[in-house]
Amino acid sequence: MKVYDGTDLRNVALVGHLHSGKTSLAAAMLHTAGGTTRLTRVDEGNTPTDFDEEEVARKISISAGIAPVEWKKYKVNLVDTPGFNSFLYETKAALVGADSGAVVVDGVAGVEVGTEHVHHLCAELNIPRVFVINKLDRERASFDRALESIHAAFGRGAIPIQLPIGSEREFKGVVDVVRMRAWIYTNDGDGKGKEQDIPAELSDAATAAHEALVEMVAEGNDQLLEEFFAEGTLPVDHIVDGLRQAIRDRRLFPVFCCSALRNIGTGQLLDQITELLPNPVERDNAYGSWNGQQVIRKIKDNEPLSVYVFKTLADPFAGRLSFFRVVSGVLKNDAHLINGTTGTDERFAHIACPLGKTQIPITELHAGDIGAVAKLKDTLTGHTLFDKAAPVQYPPVQLPEPSIAYAISAKSRNDEDKLGQTIHRIMEEDLCLRFVRDPQTKDFLLHGTGQAHIETVVSKIKRRYHLDVALNAPKIPYRETIRGAATAQGRHKKQTGGHGQFGDCWIRMEPLDRGAGFQFANEVFGGAIPRNFIPAVEKGIIETAANGFLAGFPMVDFKVTVYDGSYHDVDSSEMAFKLAARKAFKAAMQSARPSLLEPVMRVEIQAPVEFAGDLMSDVTGRRGRMNGMETKGATQVIRATIPMAEMLTYQNDLTAKTQGRGSFTMEFDHYDYVPSLQADKIVAAAKAAGVHATEDDE
Repeated sequence: MKVYDGTDLRNVALVGHLHSGKTSLAAAMLHTAGGTTRLTRVDEGNTPTDFDEEEVARKISISAGIAPVEWKKYKVNLVDTPGFNSFLYETKAALVGADSGAVVVDGVAGVEVGTEHVHHLCAELNIPRVFVINKLDRERASFDRALESIHAAFGRGAIPIQLPIGSEREFKGVVDVVRMRAWIYTNDGDGKGKEQDIPAELSDAATAAHEALVEMVAEGNDQLLEEFFAEGTLPVDHIVDGLRQAIRDRRLFPVFCCSALRNIGTGQLLDQITELLPNPVERDNAYGSWNGQQVIRKIKDNEPLSVYVFKTLADPFAGRLSFFRVVSGVLKNDAHLINGTTGTDERFAHIACPLGKTQIPITELHAGDIGAVAKLKDTLTGHTLFDKAAPVQYPPVQLPEPSIAYAISAKSRNDEDKLGQTIHRIMEEDLCLRFVRDPQTKDFLLHGTGQAHIETVVSKIKRRYHLDVALNAPKIPYRETIRGAATAQGRHKKQTGGHGQFGDCWIRMEPLDRGAGFQFANEVFGGAIPRNFIPAVEKGIIETAANGFLAGFPMVDFKVTVYDGSYHDVDSSEMAFKLAARKAFKAAMQSARPSLLEPVMRVEIQAPVEFAGDLMSDVTGRRGRMNGMETKGATQVIRATIPMAEMLTYQNDLTAKTQGRGSFTMEFDHYDYVPSLQADKIVAAAKAAGVHATEDDE
């Protein structure tokens, strides 16, 4: 592959709702440009950007894939991103490598939930956008209806610069309303249309679209507006220049049309991408920092070399593969850069242009280009690497926290040791995955963004690493406490041949504020219990409290004071006083009003405003408490505290209630009392399972 300057590069992220045809569009454009010998298809599992076994099996994109397309004198780096809601964090991370976004819209369904999400992500990162209405060859496809849905969701700034020729099965070409020419495509799928005059039946529609485009372009530019008022129109080169500036300013969002599966319109789409979309050099400066000071880098070759890693692949055989963007400077083979996060000196041996899973060797990459390199020692996604003479650290993308957790375990004892190591390998490429051990339940918990995310990780564990694992809902880490005070005596006396066992203590138990934990006090006077036996009393209390009283859950937020007792000069021992303390604890619990505590989560729910009423009712039905609401545009943000036990199935329920348009995050907030009805059920279940304090009182 040739080496390209930044001005000849276009980095375009293909984003959109699930099944809108992003992967097929990348494959079609690659074939049109001669990058592949045949038109590949998702259904056949041979598209360049969906190469992972899970992607092939599920027929969806799970992670971002790169496809460089050489078109005329330009190089277009296509970044094919996931559209499934559970994997949108991958899309957000990959957008760092792009300078513009092509929002792909299904010509049948129009704007969908995922369309809104990815458009918001692009807007959040200030990325210029265009719309591509795909699948116009499908039955019931309608360019006009899809365009209406775009206008309804995103406003009149979405302006068509192409019109379809024919509809559904008769879709055969596009009209370029900038230059007022038509392009007709054959059925051989080569993607290269034949230029001709606009069909007579489309002449009026094309003229109206051209006039509307000219007016929109002139509106935001005083010089063009004067020319428009003077001449009544604008020449093509002025339209193009004005359109380019309006796209960069994120004022206008051109709308294209195509069929990826039949490869209609992709040649014209590539022409428009290279002509209208910004190159990396035209983007704003990159802002980083070092030692608390801001560092600004221009995206130019003559700046100090810096690289940002936006994606990592962990292959069990080939090792770690890092995908990066050259933010500034020129990267050459065998360059040595410093990792700003770890301080490691990394050697960039054998840099390449990634084409899916294939690496195309290249000698150097200029500012703004996208590349890949294997076997960096300590570099992960979000890391910055730089020339040691000019340090800089670029901020990593802020990704959502995981919202769901499952307990995971290896089915074979032989695989238990491998499980943690395997998951940590997958975590190198998956930034939204968490793997922790719950100290109370002893479960290993796998946290992810949704059920599909967790299931995909489990499939990777099985396919890549050949480990058989089981998933279960996590156990709720309940706690036990007391609501009242009590006093009790614990007396342990046992006489056998020789020395006996004797320990006697009086304790006072009282509740503490929530979160105070456990406190122990000694108020024994006059030597009723020798000082050397007091720690044994405390230890007996702690060990017994760890196994609870009601349902086997640890006791928290209580204080025990030992204030009296007796001992025997010969028969008393630490063990005897520990056993006496256990008896005293259990006796006191009988009258200290023992209660169950449950973890309560702080939850933030985001969904379209029209679902707010149902979601608030659902929060109440889950024993939740509303903490506030906020409206952001068409999105309603609901904040509440809800018991963890009520949130185990919330991901699926929220998806069903909001047609997949809702999302949520949650984190632990506090412990609170379990209502008596639920507490009785939990205690009954614990007794049925044989869970109780098992210490021997004798």
